[in-house]
Amino acid sequence: MKSSFGRSFSVFAGILLVALTVLGGSFQMMVQDYLTQTSFQSLEQDAQIIADLATSCLDENSLSSREFLMNLDVAAKVSGSDTVICNTQGKVIICSDNLAECRHKGLYVNQDYLNKVISQGLDRATGLIKGLYDDERFLVASPILSDEGKTLGILIVSSPLAGVNAVLTRISNIFLTIATLVVLASVLAVSLFARRESKPLQEMARVANAFGHGELEARVKIEENYSEEVEELALAFNNMASSLQKSEYRRQEFVANVSHELKTPMTTISGYVDGMLDKTIPEEKWPHYLQIVSDETKRLSRLVRSMLDISQLQTQEGIPDEKKIQFDLEDACSQVLLTFEKKIDDRHINVQVDMPDHPVFTFANEDYITQVIYNLIDNAVKFCPEGGTLGLKIKEGGAKAYVSVSNDGDTIPPEELPLVFDRFHKLDKSRSKNRDGWGLGLYIVKTIVCAHGENISVTSRDGKTEFTFTMPLVN
Repeated sequence: MKSSFGRSFSVFAGILLVALTVLGGSFQMMVQDYLTQTSFQSLEQDAQIIADLATSCLDENSLSSREFLMNLDVAAKVSGSDTVICNTQGKVIICSDNLAECRHKGLYVNQDYLNKVISQGLDRATGLIKGLYDDERFLVASPILSDEGKTLGILIVSSPLAGVNAVLTRISNIFLTIATLVVLASVLAVSLFARRESKPLQEMARVANAFGHGELEARVKIEENYSEEVEELALAFNNMASSLQKSEYRRQEFVANVSHELKTPMTTISGYVDGMLDKTIPEEKWPHYLQIVSDETKRLSRLVRSMLDISQLQTQEGIPDEKKIQFDLEDACSQVLLTFEKKIDDRHINVQVDMPDHPVFTFANEDYITQVIYNLIDNAVKFCPEGGTLGLKIKEGGAKAYVSVSNDGDTIPPEELPLVFDRFHKLDKSRSKNRDGWGLGLYIVKTIVCAHGENISVTSRDGKTEFTFTMPLVN
């Protein structure tokens, strides 16, 4: 599998090579076309000048005028091209290469080509001129006409392709040299850039690997030179790591708390049962200890039931409307309060109820809200001192109904208030048996209220603690 650097470099190198190839090929073709057109235009001009000169200086019977030869020699030297003149039979009679004695004199040009030039009036071509030159040339052929329009001969002006090819070769060499330097510079720049950009990704991979091996404190260090996207990725990774770290700590705490809470009743149950089996506990005391075993078993059952309720609520995305009904909050509170009548009387607790004179209807899951009220009142009764006051109040405000349960007792320290709704959190750190409960009551309360899309809060000051939750008000 290629690295990020390898992929970036491969893509860039491919694009750069294609771009340079297309650019070089296009430039080469344009230069070649330009030089070809320029050469032909120059040869055509020379041919036209020499043809006009020949027409004015020559006639049918005089093809070796001294004046014409001198002018032809000058024209050839100025233009740098070679000129041969053939008679109508294709025989070379004059050559600018050597006006006195030229190796081309007496040679013949193909008769079909002569006929083609005479019929077309002008011809341009590239290649070998068989019988005259051994190298490839640009050539322009034109008939020499008399004033009466009679063909006196054929004029062939040519120049070697070697000059154009040399220019193209030089341009290609310059282009290849520059392209090589550009490629090398680009490779160096891309290498440095890609390695710099891939470095934070490698760092994230290292930190993620360390995090996966249990180093929960591992975080990505964000540098100032990080790009915006990489910085966002690093921040997202660190936030995710922090969230996972908190979840892991909560899981560890949850396992530790569950183990601690289960240990005491199970040890109690095991000890008393073993005592009865080995006769350490006399038979006449069995009913007493069996009752203790029964109570501890019920407590374990309540724990399991509470955990199942929490799991069910957490798997739902809110309470669906089909599981909600319209009911009276005052009636629900009154019914729950009656179930605590004996406990309230036994501890001589004063009860203050403050509710409107009319029903307060809400739209919610009645069973869940009844459990919320039950847990809050149970919590208030549990922590209210003997002879203290328990308050139950319902207030309307806007589109909300506010249900408050309060009790006298020790003030909750401010640092403990944000934790009271946490799972397995207890103000009594000793978790002794004489303190009933599992630390799940308020956690279940908050879970149910939040599942309805509502809020719950707690205040504790001057020896009074009050829990208040909201419910939608139905007029």
